[in-house]
Amino acid sequence: MSFDQKTNLVHERDFMKSDDRLIYLLSVAQQTMKEYTNTALSRAGVELTMTQAGILFLLKRKDMRTMSELGEVFDIDNSAVTRLVDRLEKNGIVERHPAPGDRRSFLIHMTPKGLESLEKAKKIIMAVNEELRRGFTPEEVESYKKILKSILERFKAR
Repeated sequence: MSFDQKTNLVHERDFMKSDDRLIYLLSVAQQTMKEYTNTALSRAGVELTMTQAGILFLLKRKDMRTMSELGEVFDIDNSAVTRLVDRLEKNGIVERHPAPGDRRSFLIHMTPKGLESLEKAKKIIMAVNEELRRGFTPEEVESYKKILKSILERFKAR
């Protein structure tokens, strides 16, 4: 990295320290945590992304959901859910079963391999969650959670 590139990075970091663009900071923080968690999962040998693990957490709570249900919970379109399920199915983590009474719809079932993968992912995700809490007081964590919940309630698509 050249001197100019290093200087630009330093200036960018200084700017971010005083940055009050909440949408930008929230977006960058979310993307950073997603990448960090996906890297932690990969390094641990877990063949799931955080989003794929989210699908499995839902299926563990209630198996045999439609892809439309999964999309509604994650607020993603049907084509994105289809791609996620395609990858999970290709790896033997889920199976599709025809929905009774609807030839166009499928119910998604988590396989034993999927449950095993989910349990491994859960440990890593919990460790990352604890790492995220480190350095903050319990009161700061509660404030952070309150702010995030407030954002979700106030700005969720109506």
